[in-house]
Amino acid sequence: MEVKGVFAHYNFNVRDLEKSVAFYEKALGLSVVRTNQAKDGSFMMKYLGDGVSPFRLELTWLRDWDRPYNLGDNEMHLCFTVPAEQYREIWEYHREMGCICYENTAMDLYFISDPDGYWLEIVPDHR
Repeated sequence: MEVKGVFAHYNFNVRDLEKSVAFYEKALGLSVVRTNQAKDGSFMMKYLGDGVSPFRLELTWLRDWDRPYNLGDNEMHLCFTVPAEQYREIWEYHREMGCICYENTAMDLYFISDPDGYWLEIVPDHR
């Protein structure tokens, strides 16, 4: 048997679901495409899409979680491409938002941090 997995979504657990959704809408132009909520209100998930690919970012809020998530060394990240011709303009937009947390100009990339501290890599699409 040959197994062929296809990427579907990636999950980040978040403390404030609406604040996180607003960040992803503003910083990356993502939008909510689906919501799933427990009948007892113990959790809610919002799936965000880019309107281009079938890949989804799942943001999960847990009602009973009462502390920041431990991201360890935060060596994991999700990467987004942006149009190469708009890369500097988008970099400036993120700088004004105050969310750039790391930059590597030699590699032509930078990272932004979401409200929970998850790192998101931004690279021009010509790579």
